[in-house]
Amino acid sequence: MKKTISIIAPCYNERGNIKLFYEKIKNIFENNIKNYDFELIIVDDCSTDGSDKILKEISKGDQNIKIVINNRNYGVHRSTFNVIKYANGDALIPMLPVDMQDTPELIIDFIDKWEKGFDIVYGIKKKREESFFLRSIRNLYYKIVNKISNIKIPPYVGEFQLIDKKLYKELLSFDDYYPYTRGLIASLSSNSIGIEYTWQKRVKGKSKMNLFKLFDLAINGMISFSNFPIRLFTFFGILISLISFIFIFIQFFSHFFLDGRMNVPGISTLIVAIFFFSGIQLLFLGVVGEYIAAIHSQVRKPKKNIIIKELINIDDIKN
Repeated sequence: MKKTISIIAPCYNERGNIKLFYEKIKNIFENNIKNYDFELIIVDDCSTDGSDKILKEISKGDQNIKIVINNRNYGVHRSTFNVIKYANGDALIPMLPVDMQDTPELIIDFIDKWEKGFDIVYGIKKKREESFFLRSIRNLYYKIVNKISNIKIPPYVGEFQLIDKKLYKELLSFDDYYPYTRGLIASLSSNSIGIEYTWQKRVKGKSKMNLFKLFDLAINGMISFSNFPIRLFTFFGILISLISFIFIFIQFFSHFFLDGRMNVPGISTLIVAIFFFSGIQLLFLGVVGEYIAAIHSQVRKPKKNIIIKELINIDDIKN
């Protein structure tokens, strides 16, 4: 019996790429990896360019194509994570965008490594066909995340990975309003290996990613698996409070032993007050933040937070 590879493909205003993408996936499995079946789950994030009509058209002639159409635009990460529950394959690729900037042919190498016993096979975007500015921003982001994260997230790795069934089923136990999928996957197993590839330019259409979305993703990655930002503010709160006490001591010493020669009338009290209360505020915010972070870790459990408009070739799941 053939093993099945499930592929989740996000789609938003990609009418020019959908058929090309489908034909490429189909060709890979029919000609390069004939011993495997595929299950292609395309999630349309409420496209406005008629992408849904094309998806419905190709799904009529192929039951391997499963379509999820969202009721509104939820974003690529929430959308793809939400449809993992519909996957039934022996292994899963949690995100392979329809734009084909991630190389679909890499699936062949993914499967080869997976069959050798690895739970996770991830793609490493060693080269990117993008501007120097964006590439520099991404490099900085990966360095920061790996410095402060509680888990090891491989640099230059996104959600283009192949993960074993036992792991992707475990992903369903996480309840995260805004899932940082690559981090969740990395937290499940260290039995992994990476394969380098070049992230391609788009053939058709425009990228939906912008600097704001990259910043949003970066912040999500930093707070999802680290308390470092909170503890940093706690540290600064303590430090500023100590500085204020040192300043108080200097003013006290000047007043009683130097006849106030170091004092500036009115300024001393103001500076001390600003430093002291600023430090106390940051200290309290840090302490409260520690509690919020602890609560946040405890309440990550499955929860339905996306409304689906239509399912095609999929039986609905009540959860």
